[in-house]
Amino acid sequence: MFTRPLGRTGIQVSPYSLGTMMFGPYGNADPDDCVRIIHRALDAGINVIDTADVYGGDGATERIVGQALRGRRDDVVLATKFNGPMGPGPNQRGSSRRYIVTALEASLRRLGVDHIDLYQMHHPDPGTDIEETLDALNDLIRAGKVRAIGHSSLPAPEIVEAQGVSERRGLARFRTEQPPYSILNRGIERDVLPVCARYGLGTLVWSPLAMGLLTGRTGKVSAARLHWVPRHMTDQAKHDAVDRLRPIAARAGLSLTHMALAFAVTHPAVTSAVIGPRTMAHLDDLLAGAAITLTDDILDEIDEVVPPGVDVGPLDVAYVPPALTRPDLRRRRPDERAAAEEGATGVTPPAG
Repeated sequence: MFTRPLGRTGIQVSPYSLGTMMFGPYGNADPDDCVRIIHRALDAGINVIDTADVYGGDGATERIVGQALRGRRDDVVLATKFNGPMGPGPNQRGSSRRYIVTALEASLRRLGVDHIDLYQMHHPDPGTDIEETLDALNDLIRAGKVRAIGHSSLPAPEIVEAQGVSERRGLARFRTEQPPYSILNRGIERDVLPVCARYGLGTLVWSPLAMGLLTGRTGKVSAARLHWVPRHMTDQAKHDAVDRLRPIAARAGLSLTHMALAFAVTHPAVTSAVIGPRTMAHLDDLLAGAAITLTDDILDEIDEVVPPGVDVGPLDVAYVPPALTRPDLRRRRPDERAAAEEGATGVTPPAG
């Protein structure tokens, strides 16, 4: 498997990265089988293992990855994440210096390593100044415990802001972004991918199969199951798009899965696509399409189904900025509106 530069870090990575979210009690609960899957991926040429402290609950997935890395650490670009909740307390999560230092030491112990190649902020943290986060990460790089830093699901304006803070303060820069990207979710083509290209950030895109919809194995969901299935599984627009994509793949002699994965790594601003197999059979199927490239004709047909820069509905687990989820951040209170009107006109508005 050939490699690509991870942004401007000087690190070379495979076009597929092995995501480990399905390893552990919430996916494949057999640690030994998970280790075998990891070794199979490494033997096939994948050299990036992407994990996170929250995967598997209580760091279970990091411990599995650590077991698999024994004797093979030098072969791997090891990426993990901080920020997610690792306990009930309010300070057992987030992107503060206080938490980052604690989270890193815990990850190093679980993984059984002395450094992380790529340490990523799992989600944006509106409650923490990005300068606080970068200052802490800068110190970890200087201490030799982290080689490069990145973020995940960061909106384009916040990517620009973070780069500016690093430049002004002389701090280490974020070098990667990990956004969701697939044929069904192309919104990052509008701004995130161009911004990443502008600043030389590598991109490790997740959910290239749109949370399983682009495997072609997921049928429409019956009304009886609507109360418990994820929202993306019941989105009619997504199912309609998948139905239109199937014949495109068939005419090209490809499975829908292989076409979707090849699409994800075709964009010039995409470095690597994170695949997340649960079983050895899943991994073997994904690896079977690793050498596929899509012609312009196929890409044009895909564009007709889902135009560039368009999301066919949101992903269930994608980050949504608080300004879109909290009405109080979009609406002034009555007393604030009255004060604003008074300030604009110089006249106190009548009561009532």
